[in-house]
Amino acid sequence: MKPANISESVAAPVNPVDWPTGRKFLIFGILAFGQFMALLDIQIVAASLNEVQAGLSAGPDEVSWVQTAYLMAELVMIPFSAFLAQAMSTRWLFATSAGLFTLSSIACGLAWDIGSMSAFRAIQGFVGGAMVPSVFAVGFMLFQGKQRALIPAILGMVSVLAPTLGPTVGGIITDAMNWRWIFFVNVPPGIIVTVLTIAFVKIDSADPGMFARIDWSHLLAMAVALGGLEYVLEEGPRNDWFGDPVILMSAWFSLVAFVFFVERSLFSKNPIVRVSPFRNPTFAFACLFNIVIGFGIYASTYLLPVYLGRIRDFDSLQIGTTVFVVGVGQLFSTVVSARLSQIVDPRYLITVGLTGFASSMWMTSYLGSDWGFGELLVPQLVRGLFVMLCIVPSVTMALSGFQGPELRSASGLFNLMRNLGGAIGIATVNTWLQDNTRIQALRFGEALSHSGRPARDVMAALARQLHAMTPDPDRALLMAQGLIGHIVARESLTIAFNEVFRLMSWMFFFALVMVPFCRPAKGPPPSPADSH
Repeated sequence: MKPANISESVAAPVNPVDWPTGRKFLIFGILAFGQFMALLDIQIVAASLNEVQAGLSAGPDEVSWVQTAYLMAELVMIPFSAFLAQAMSTRWLFATSAGLFTLSSIACGLAWDIGSMSAFRAIQGFVGGAMVPSVFAVGFMLFQGKQRALIPAILGMVSVLAPTLGPTVGGIITDAMNWRWIFFVNVPPGIIVTVLTIAFVKIDSADPGMFARIDWSHLLAMAVALGGLEYVLEEGPRNDWFGDPVILMSAWFSLVAFVFFVERSLFSKNPIVRVSPFRNPTFAFACLFNIVIGFGIYASTYLLPVYLGRIRDFDSLQIGTTVFVVGVGQLFSTVVSARLSQIVDPRYLITVGLTGFASSMWMTSYLGSDWGFGELLVPQLVRGLFVMLCIVPSVTMALSGFQGPELRSASGLFNLMRNLGGAIGIATVNTWLQDNTRIQALRFGEALSHSGRPARDVMAALARQLHAMTPDPDRALLMAQGLIGHIVARESLTIAFNEVFRLMSWMFFFALVMVPFCRPAKGPPPSPADSH
């Protein structure tokens, strides 16, 4: 045999698309589990914030950074991961991410105050963020035909189910053991994912030379832009937004950094993040949908535990077992969405999904101060059933038209939009909730003052009943006033929750305007060889 033929035979690359189906699903399953673990930890503390606050002797305003620090750091890593995947290879990026995520989880569980917890959560979010978009790119790289149609459904389910189940998992663990175990529980699966990734995920090669050509100014601009935006969104509702000089300064830094980030994305020889996918109108509209979907998913997942904790005084276990219903609906809807996505125009699916999600928000906008599992059952099931009809077609539209390195960039940007929508959503609903609560309390005060004698008669009757508990009539009157004040505050907050859910419902209805402008993605399927 001629040497030339031997050389050609040895050099011929093996296309991952031609691998056995079992091997491809093994690789995909390992990465999808790592992604689930990273996304679960965004909301795993949601039902246990009271316990974390008490354990770290933190204030109510400080404890929210346990979630915010994670989300802020994850926002920076998600678009950066496309660059790292090319420089390190998917195998070593994912293994390093999973390993460091495990170590930072241990550090979170050992945190001694709110400062150390926030720092460790930021590290955990940053290193874990690399696991989120990598799976999308690999899924579209490995599979073709009908198998590929399953990828948006599976990853859509993971992307939505993980943050939805976070409060449930965290509540059960906190009730059974201790809040620190919501972090320690990551250790065994983290080690397993790290080892299995090193052993089996060999789908592309590294290009370490990219690190020597990295545009550090681009990376810094992205970190300042996203980090500053998240800080403004987190602190704005509590500190009068731009009336606070620190928030105003952070907003200006974020804006200037964003402008510089876009300039570097367009003109740098080696940009950290390529924004070229936005030239595709279908991708741009899919990203807009993902922002809206992220807003709805994260905001609704955030609001219900807050309602159950502040209005119903539920503990972490009760909150967790009440909100898990959404996940049940999502699991069922995933199968339906995967099937329909192969035979129905994605625009029709998104229309039905947005309408159903908006309807679930509208149903939830009739909350009463005595609502619990039974009353929330149907609205949550509807939300879980219809959200997947939004997710699956949007993933397909966003990523089907790309290949090679551009697929990685598109995956990072698309996932960034969902998390960015979530950050905006949580900040927005917090502002709405505070403003509406204040307005409703003022209306109650006006109503009570206008009622005149009837209100005073009710107060006097309540004071007489409480007088049996204390011989001091003045103390009995103060107790009566305190009880009335508590009822007014509770009902004001309940009505405010209803107003917020109603506003979210209208937002989803208005998002339907974008649907006619979408066009199903066209173009050749991704080629694995291009990404090597």
